[in-house]
Amino acid sequence: MTRPKFTIITICFNNLEDLQKTCLSIEAQTVVPFEHWVINGSTQADIAQWAAQSPQPAYRKFLHEKDKGISDAMNKGIARAEGEILHLLHAGDLYAHAQVLEKVGAAFLANPATQWLSGKMQLHRGGLPVVVGKPFDPQKIYRGMRSVFHPTWFVRPSVYVQTGTFHLQWKIAMDYDLLCRMPAEGYLFLPEPLVVFDDQGISTQHYLAAVAENIAVYESYHGFSFKARLWAFRLRCLHWLLLTPLGKWLFAWKKKMGWENV
Repeated sequence: MTRPKFTIITICFNNLEDLQKTCLSIEAQTVVPFEHWVINGSTQADIAQWAAQSPQPAYRKFLHEKDKGISDAMNKGIARAEGEILHLLHAGDLYAHAQVLEKVGAAFLANPATQWLSGKMQLHRGGLPVVVGKPFDPQKIYRGMRSVFHPTWFVRPSVYVQTGTFHLQWKIAMDYDLLCRMPAEGYLFLPEPLVVFDDQGISTQHYLAAVAENIAVYESYHGFSFKARLWAFRLRCLHWLLLTPLGKWLFAWKKKMGWENV
């Protein structure tokens, strides 16, 4: 049976070293992608120079032009994609192992009705490396991403036709806004790590602002929500707790018990 054609989309902005790491991660895959779009909105010339002066795989394509932000850059990649399965892997993020595309492709082939899937992701919490991720549950969408991590989404183009792409009005929670529109039908959870997340991203560096924007996103669809605001208050408390020695100790104990994904 023919493997699906993957389009990988990587957006970058003045971070050549991060981009190079991500490209090496893609090149290490046992399945060669159909295409890899690098959407470069940098104000510096080093990425464009590297692209022009260094040998690149035949499947890699570059777009060097200014954009209106993260959402606009991702939408440019989606608009140009010609593959059967799309994956947004930002500069700095890495595939968790060399068989990610192989395993994701096999999952789509074994489950023909699958329109999109997500999996687990490696990141840092409380200063410790953890692997977390949960299946999509539309009944708990008020809780924000709820470990349905956007870097692990593999999506058929038809989903973007159905839901639309990323809305430019959101500066941090654009992935959560899209999650609020994602279909519950045709979803599959792959219970293994797919991506190693770069903890220097905007949602990590501006976590409290991201929580606030999540509320705005949710209420734009559902109106004022006490439960969403209560959950956001919980997230803020946990965030501040994890910045303390006590919080770090408690999370280390939680991880030792195997509860980091609870």
